[in-house]
Amino acid sequence: MNLSPYSTITELVRGIRSKEISPLEVLQSHLDRIREFQPTLNAFVHLDEVGARTAAQRAENAAQAGKSIGPLHGIPLTLKSSIDVAGWRCPAGSVLRKDYIPVADAPLVARLKAAGAILLGNTNTPEFLMAYESNNVLSGKTSNPWRLSHSAGGSSGGEGAAIASGCSAGGIGSDGGGSVRIPAHFCGICALKPTPGRIPSTGHFPPSAGAIAWLGVVGPMARTIGDLRALFAVVTGADPGDALSAPVPVRPASESPSGDLRIGILEGDGLGSASPETRSAVRLAVQLLANDGFRLAPIRLAGLDRAIDLWWFFFGPVVAHLFHQTVAGYQDVLSPMFREYLSRAQPEGPLRLDEFLEACAERDVLRANILTQMQKVDALLSPVSSGPAFMHGEGTWRPGNQQSYRDTMRYSQWLNLAGLPGVSLPMALSSDGLPIGVQIVGHPHTEELILDVAERLEQLRGAFQRPPLA
Repeated sequence: MNLSPYSTITELVRGIRSKEISPLEVLQSHLDRIREFQPTLNAFVHLDEVGARTAAQRAENAAQAGKSIGPLHGIPLTLKSSIDVAGWRCPAGSVLRKDYIPVADAPLVARLKAAGAILLGNTNTPEFLMAYESNNVLSGKTSNPWRLSHSAGGSSGGEGAAIASGCSAGGIGSDGGGSVRIPAHFCGICALKPTPGRIPSTGHFPPSAGAIAWLGVVGPMARTIGDLRALFAVVTGADPGDALSAPVPVRPASESPSGDLRIGILEGDGLGSASPETRSAVRLAVQLLANDGFRLAPIRLAGLDRAIDLWWFFFGPVVAHLFHQTVAGYQDVLSPMFREYLSRAQPEGPLRLDEFLEACAERDVLRANILTQMQKVDALLSPVSSGPAFMHGEGTWRPGNQQSYRDTMRYSQWLNLAGLPGVSLPMALSSDGLPIGVQIVGHPHTEELILDVAERLEQLRGAFQRPPLA
């Protein structure tokens, strides 16, 4: 096979098994790519070249002996720097965690290694993951391979840039309000936000536990839906460290996912106003799916405005309260974006227990109401964000700003409050050449179905352009 930085995971595995290419060759091509693009993109926080070469040599030896280590045999992957990898610094974008080195792998990391993956390193985030732009005082900003003046998104922006530029074949990020889907949308790749518990978040910082367990999940990012599926099949499964862990078996891909599937074109108060080009990308997706036999019709979900407000209550005041003790006395070393988050999220007074318990109960009732309304459809189709990638520094928590996160990211945030799975994929380019994605949203634990729909839409769309930088 012709080895390319944009070879899919399936192609690489097939090439390694047939001995057309070797794991060492695949690794070297990615290391060369990283050397070329890291100085301009700044996607990586840590690169473990020695460890990757050792793992690639093991994969090479096995391949030469005609043995398969696993479904990801010899595949170079990356991880968001908020996920524990034994022996690696995992700072989550903060000076306060710069010396944190885990002694054990997160369960999903152990699963990737057992499947034969070659772990290259970990990637950049905003401080403590609390922004939609990956920039911090510890490791700087990550740029978008489509345009260096623009953000790669957040909080899994390093992953988005590394994968889109061909430095990594795929990876794992995390999503508390769109944080795998937004970077995928900004960078022109794919991402899956799973149902809470479908992939264990054990070993992730901040931990997903208690009232926050519904919000934060870990999920795969890759250049194709097929590659997402390959990663998902490896990392999914129950784990005792995740309170919402669910032993849901993996369903194989459907050969023909259209037929009687009903897709709702999402509408709802409080979602905000998408740009004309974003709406055009959704219309293109609708047309492609309708022509292929899917049944599509608009669906208006009541309560999404309140869902987004409740999401902010947990992601804002509650999480800021939890960070209060961590950052006390260290305000002078915090990143400006994290200080801005705290200034907007910090509650005016102490959080009251009755206020918190009422919000938890309201969330559960609202989630049930949304799920009841969704019984009319098998999945939903919507934008990922109101527009394409913004320029560095333009995204902000400040209300009234043109790129305020509270306004532009509403299409993604409500899924985290409701605990629904969503997969994003690139659909079109803006007039100035930036990717625009759409997302397919499913019922809880229907990741395989929305991957089926997304993969069919990807096939109907055809090959997607690569970043100009690459």
